[in-house]
Amino acid sequence: MPTEVQEETLTLEEILASLKEMHRLILWNDDVNTFEHVIYCMMKYLDYSESQGEKIAWKVHNEGKCAVLEGSFTEMEVYRKILQQEGLTVTVD
Repeated sequence: MPTEVQEETLTLEEILASLKEMHRLILWNDDVNTFEHVIYCMMKYLDYSESQGEKIAWKVHNEGKCAVLEGSFTEMEVYRKILQQEGLTVTVD
């Protein structure tokens, strides 16, 4: 019996919309990094104020994780690599 293949057609708008899908950079809690280091990294690499960095550090500490940035997958990968080089535990969602 022959296999039936169903072809899917997407419009240019649908393709472009899928490319613009937003991804999140997630910072995870760990037992290694200090509050000061997390705040420093948020300020240096993500342009957060000290107060914003402190809020992020507390959220990560209390909830286990925090979305710290949104954007394209490629952009989030760049920041993920930078923050991982600083010793932070980050993933792209």
